[in-house]
Amino acid sequence: MNISRRDFIATTSTAAALASLRATAQTAAPAIPPAGPKIKLGLIGCGGRGVWIANFFKEHGGYEIHAVGDYFEDKVKAAGAKLGVDASRCFSTLSNYKKVIESGVDAVAIITPPYFRPEQAGAAVEAGKHVYCAKPIAVDVPGCLTIEQLGKKATEKKQVFLIDFQTRATPFFIEALEKVHAGDMGGVVFGEAIYHGGWPFGGHADAVRKNPNDPEVKLRAWGMCKILSGDIITEQFIHSLDVMNWVMQKPPQSATGDCGLKTHDLGTCSDNFTGLFRYDDKVSFTFNGMQFNDEGSQPGGIRVRAFGQSGVFEGEYGGNVMIRGPKMYRGGKCPGIYAEGAKTNIADFHKRVTESRFDNPTVAPSVQSNLITILGRTAAYSGDIVTWGKLLASKEKLEADLRGLKT
Repeated sequence: MNISRRDFIATTSTAAALASLRATAQTAAPAIPPAGPKIKLGLIGCGGRGVWIANFFKEHGGYEIHAVGDYFEDKVKAAGAKLGVDASRCFSTLSNYKKVIESGVDAVAIITPPYFRPEQAGAAVEAGKHVYCAKPIAVDVPGCLTIEQLGKKATEKKQVFLIDFQTRATPFFIEALEKVHAGDMGGVVFGEAIYHGGWPFGGHADAVRKNPNDPEVKLRAWGMCKILSGDIITEQFIHSLDVMNWVMQKPPQSATGDCGLKTHDLGTCSDNFTGLFRYDDKVSFTFNGMQFNDEGSQPGGIRVRAFGQSGVFEGEYGGNVMIRGPKMYRGGKCPGIYAEGAKTNIADFHKRVTESRFDNPTVAPSVQSNLITILGRTAAYSGDIVTWGKLLASKEKLEADLRGLKT
């Protein structure tokens, strides 16, 4: 690891990046379609979220869904029919992303299992395409560093590379964090982050039980696989840990924690994580997350609280965002964050492409937040205190067994 890489990963927010994020959040999907030629977009990943977000690209008015790709032919056919894509530009098997990239698109939206995203984004950047990528961007440290380099390369090649974090495109969160960083609640004393949610991949349980060794069944149920998903702390809990990272503006010095699989017997992911992220000056954040029925206990959801010397920041994904204390910021609720954040990012992606803005400010914080989830995961599985420096030096690459899948 060289100094420039450390500096890149350790710096998540600059004045320019924050201004850009504010502009992103204030960019609404236009009521009138943008003038000029449409951006030809290729959708890589035709699962539920892939098709869902492709509809927002269509609604925006500045895009043409030109090609779609997914491993599974049934998903590709359904997506192509729904999105109005000619059958000749609907591609399946593991190499589908290469065909989408080669089909004449200007940009790609990568909404595949996280394991595949660095390779697919790399192919797109190499081919001169703009990239819109879902979070998380990778499942291991080498993958994160690949995305870091791809972000730099995209800027050099005058390409847009945007990571779709809805929270960072939400005005109440941006305004509250600006005030936190301006000192409105004093220095951070300690904080807590939680992610309490259900198990989104339970619908695949019967198929996995009937055919546990079928590679295509495993791929459909990728969220049960630690390698394909990065485990729930990376694939899901990154939302709350990203806000923690946003509050602190720097990586933790170390982490320790625990995890387990207690509520079902399927897959290689845990269903609960706890952790302690230690920063300098004896400041720490506690974390806990789960994916199972909590019987309605409160508080639940995706929340971060940061306690300062003279105030408290409270931020809930889809809920209330505010600062309590002498410098009160009432903020407000953001119940539509999941869809509205994505729409805002889609509008910003279009503006960046058409206005030739290639600074790509979402890459650095996304890389750092992704690495923080891997820090927590590594500490939880090892039972050790893992330092940030040790994590960055790790060359461990998760390798999926893709034997039996159509190439």
